[in-house]
Amino acid sequence: MLHRGLTFKLSVLLACIGVLASGATGYYAYRANRTMLVNEAEHSLQTSTELLGQRIAVSIDDVAADALVLATMPSSVSVAQSDDGIGTNLGRERLAQVYASFMLHHPEYLQVRLITRQHHGLELIRFDRDSDGLVRVQGDDLQEKAQFPYVFETLAFSPGRIYTSPIAVNHEYGTHAAQGKPTLRLGTPIADVRGAVVGVVVIDIDLAGMLRRLQSDLPSDYQVYLANEWGDFLVHPDPSKTFGFDRGRRVLMQDSFPVTKPLFEQRQSEALVNGLAGSGEAAGRVLAFVRRPFGGSEGNRFIVLGLAKPLEDVLAGANQLGTRIIRMVLVFSALSVLLAILFARALTKPLHLLAHAATHLFAEHAMHTLPLKRTDEIGVLARCFERLRREIRAQMDALHSKQSELVHLASHDVLTSLPNRMLFMQKLEIAIEEAKFRKEGLAVLFVDLDRFKQINDQFGHSVGDKVLVAVARRLKDVLYAGDVVARLGGDEFIVLIEGARAAEVTPTIAARIMDALNETLTIDGNSLTVGASIGISEFPHDSGNAEELLLNADAAMYAAKSGGRCAYLRYRDLLAARLEEQAERARELANAQLEQTRAPRDAIEGREAEPTA
Repeated sequence: MLHRGLTFKLSVLLACIGVLASGATGYYAYRANRTMLVNEAEHSLQTSTELLGQRIAVSIDDVAADALVLATMPSSVSVAQSDDGIGTNLGRERLAQVYASFMLHHPEYLQVRLITRQHHGLELIRFDRDSDGLVRVQGDDLQEKAQFPYVFETLAFSPGRIYTSPIAVNHEYGTHAAQGKPTLRLGTPIADVRGAVVGVVVIDIDLAGMLRRLQSDLPSDYQVYLANEWGDFLVHPDPSKTFGFDRGRRVLMQDSFPVTKPLFEQRQSEALVNGLAGSGEAAGRVLAFVRRPFGGSEGNRFIVLGLAKPLEDVLAGANQLGTRIIRMVLVFSALSVLLAILFARALTKPLHLLAHAATHLFAEHAMHTLPLKRTDEIGVLARCFERLRREIRAQMDALHSKQSELVHLASHDVLTSLPNRMLFMQKLEIAIEEAKFRKEGLAVLFVDLDRFKQINDQFGHSVGDKVLVAVARRLKDVLYAGDVVARLGGDEFIVLIEGARAAEVTPTIAARIMDALNETLTIDGNSLTVGASIGISEFPHDSGNAEELLLNADAAMYAAKSGGRCAYLRYRDLLAARLEEQAERARELANAQLEQTRAPRDAIEGREAEPTA
C-alpha cells in the first residue's frame, strides 16, 4: 500500500506539473493571441476611421469645388445680375443644363440652386431630386431664401470662400426627396467682374447617401457612428438614436461612449476601446473614434467619426487557435501522465522494498530483498535500516518484558500478588453483567483482620507484611478455582463468589475463611493468631451496582466486628436487625405514650369514687 500510494501520488504530482505546464503555456498563448488580434483590430479600425474621415473631407471638398465651378461660370454671373431675376432665357437654359448635368453625375446631390442677391434671395435655377429622377422647379414654385443662413451668411463671404452648414434634417417645404433627410449644404458666392457678390450657388448633399458610398469599401460587419461637435448622433446603427435634437430627445455620443469625452473636449483626437478589457460601453465590440475638423477653416467645428467591429469576428482566429491548443494540451498531458507513471515507478521501486521490509520488520525473508549492495543513498538507507531493525528488535524484547511487568503491577498488589481494588472492581462489574444475562446471583465477602494492628505494632512491619502474605495464601487455599480474592489495602481483603452456588455456599465459605484465619501462624518463630470479621452482600438482593455491593459488604463487616470479633454477617441480616430494632423502639414509644394517657384517666376516676363512698 505504501508503494502504491507513493507511486500514485508521485505520478499525480509529476502529471499535474506536466499538464499545468502545457496548459499554462497554451492558455497564455491563447490569451496573447486574443490580445494581439484585438490590438490589430483596434489599429485597423483606427486606420479605417481616419481614412473614412479623410474620404468624407475629400468628398466635401469635391462638392465645394463643384460649387466653385458653377459659381465662377460667366453665365451664372449674368443670370444672377439680371434685374428682373429672369435674365436671358437662352443663357439661363444653358446654365440649367449644366446644373442638371452635375445632378446626374452626383447621385448624392439632393438640390442644386442658383439664388440671386436681389428679390429677397429668389431662386433662379433649382433642380431637386425625387423618386423618379430630377425635377426642375420653375416659375411660381421658385422661392425666396434670403432668411436662411446658407443664403445671407454666404452672401457675406468674399468670392472663393465656401459656406458649410450644420448637418441637420431638411424641413424646407417642397424639397421633394430631400425633405426629412439628413442634409449638408455647401454654398459659395457669385461675384461679378468688380468682385461684388450678386448671388450664391447652394448644393444640398444627402449625408446618408454620401456615407453609404464612402463606406462601400468597408467590411460588411463594420458599424459607423457619426456625431457633430455637440455629440448628437448623426449616424448610428440604430436609426432611432440619430438626430435626436430634431425630435426633442437628444442622444449624445459621449453618454453612450464615455471614452469619447476627451474628443469633444478637444483634449484628444482619437480614442480606442474594446470589450475584451471588460468595458461595459464596448460589450462584445472593438471601437475606434477620431475627431475631424469640419467645414474647412470656417469656425471651430468638427465631427467625431467612429467604427465598430464585433469582437466575435475579431477573435474568430483566436478561437480556432484555442481549439488547436486544447488538442495539443490533451496530447501533451497524456504524454506527461505516461512519463510520470514510468518515472514514478522507477523512482519508488527501491522505496517499495524498504516499505515492505518496514511492514515485515522482524521477518528475515523481507531483509534479503533490501538493496544493501547499492552504493547510492538508497543503499546507505537500506543498511541503516537493517542496523536499526536489529536494535529495535532487541529493544522490543526488553520492552515487552517490562510492559508485562508493569501491567501486572498496575492490576495486582505488590506484596501479596493478589488483584488490587481496580482489577477486582473490573471483574465485579463484568460478573454483574454476566449474572444479569444468566439471571444468577453472586456474593461479595469483605474480610477485615481483627488483630493485625496489634501484631504490626508489637512485632513490626516486616512481620506484619509476612502475616499478610500468609493470609493471602490461606484465602486462596480455602476458595474454589473460579472464586476471586483481592487485597483492597492494609488488612482488608475482598472475595467474589459467582454462579448459582453463591447463595448456598457463601456462609460455608465465610466459616471456612474464619477457621483458616483463626489457626495459629508461625512467623519468624512467633506464634500468631490473626482472626477476621466478614461482611457479606449479595446480588441482586442487596444491590445491582458494584460500588454499592462493596459498600454494603463493608457495612456488614463493621456490624459483625462491633458485635464481637471473629464473626460474619450478611447485609440482609443487618437490615433485618435494624428493622427489628426500629420496630422495638416504636413499640416502646407507643407503650410510653399509652402510660402517659392512662395516668390522668385513673386520677379522674379516683376523685369521682370518693363522694359515693
